[in-house]
Amino acid sequence: MDHSLGTPSGCPTDYQIVDERIVGRKPASLLDAEAAALPLTTITAWEMLFDHFGLEQRVAGEITPTDDVILVVGAAGGVGSILIQLAKKLTGATVVATASRPESRQWVESLGADFVVSHREPLQPQIEQLVSEGKIASITHVASLNATDQYFDDYVAVLRPFGKIAMIDDPASLDVMKIKSKSLALHIEFMFARSMHSVDDIQVQHDLLETVASLVDQGHIRTTAGKNLGLINAEHLRTAHAELESGTAVGKIVLEGFE
Repeated sequence: MDHSLGTPSGCPTDYQIVDERIVGRKPASLLDAEAAALPLTTITAWEMLFDHFGLEQRVAGEITPTDDVILVVGAAGGVGSILIQLAKKLTGATVVATASRPESRQWVESLGADFVVSHREPLQPQIEQLVSEGKIASITHVASLNATDQYFDDYVAVLRPFGKIAMIDDPASLDVMKIKSKSLALHIEFMFARSMHSVDDIQVQHDLLETVASLVDQGHIRTTAGKNLGLINAEHLRTAHAELESGTAVGKIVLEGFE
């Protein structure tokens, strides 16, 4: 299965038996490690954009701007790195990404982010400045990829009425009634929901991975692999987890091969 996109989490083994409805072909233009960075984050980002946000999927290379403005918080990570690309290549949305360090800002800009704001500073005034300067319209969608509880008040403040928030993290608590006055929608994205509950449309995960594999081979989408830590062993797994927990990872961390 090392040539398929999409395997269960927590499985550092040579081979896997995987339901063919949730995997797709490996892009021919990518090395195995480059391809391995994509599937789980791709499914997550795709479901956020098209299932939860309900954005219209366009044809890559034939995109015209829309009124949609997506704020991507935690944009330099694995999910953010593919979500930015999918949003820019398959929708007409403007993308505002959060990043703080020079290397992460450069990374999200290279992926297509239209504007970058710092998540180390209050988000609301930075967004309001972009709006007041006429650079963006007000935010319509927020992809909250980490620290949802920390930024929730900012989301409520900057979103236009009837806007949408989609989150993937697990905040201890949220005062969801804060979204009532603007009639905002809050979605929780969990890419394993289809497979865990054997839903009727589980095949869509295979279909979207096939679509993205084609987009990669056509040059529209690039791998989100940010760092290859080498062979799969206990030491490298500990290093990978430590870097992820530090919150400084850019792109997706990958390992490949066994000792």
